[in-house]
Amino acid sequence: MSETKENLDTVTPEEETPSTETVVEDECKSKGDKKKLKKVEAELAETVKKLEAAEAELKEEKEKYLRMLAEYDNFRRRTVKEKESIYTDATADAVKALLPVIDTLERAVAGFGEGDAESPLGKGITMTLKSAVDALAKLGVEAVETETFNPDIHNAVMHVEDESLPEGAIVEVYQKGYKKGDHVIRYAMVTVAN
Repeated sequence: MSETKENLDTVTPEEETPSTETVVEDECKSKGDKKKLKKVEAELAETVKKLEAAEAELKEEKEKYLRMLAEYDNFRRRTVKEKESIYTDATADAVKALLPVIDTLERAVAGFGEGDAESPLGKGITMTLKSAVDALAKLGVEAVETETFNPDIHNAVMHVEDESLPEGAIVEVYQKGYKKGDHVIRYAMVTVAN
């Protein structure tokens, strides 16, 4: 009994579980059937080829799927970006059409004398201007700041030399500029010092 136990201890893992080919080979040799062995080997080789072909096809399909997924993700991002830009452009076009009306209302309010601003006509024009400015604010449109010159948002139409003013100071605004976020709808027309 102890001898068999020692023999079991010395058995290697390869000896414990013979491969499929070895089992088939042993079975066929024991029966003495070499034809059967060749047939099984041929079937095994054919199955291995089919497996390799299926793995290659799977890899190819996986690559196609990943490419298609990346293309779809890019398409989705591009579509979202285009929708946002279309809305911004449409808003800018509509606001551009209304800006001359707002400019006229601002000139009318600026031209009021002391008594005119309190008249019913003066109050009506002021209220109309305020509601127009509020509507622009709801659309996200704001007036461009006009303290220091910035070529990205200002259009300098005149230049004045005045040592009492800092360089790039805006002296006069001829026409207000407007922007929506970073998109400039209309550049401010200004006079710049120094």
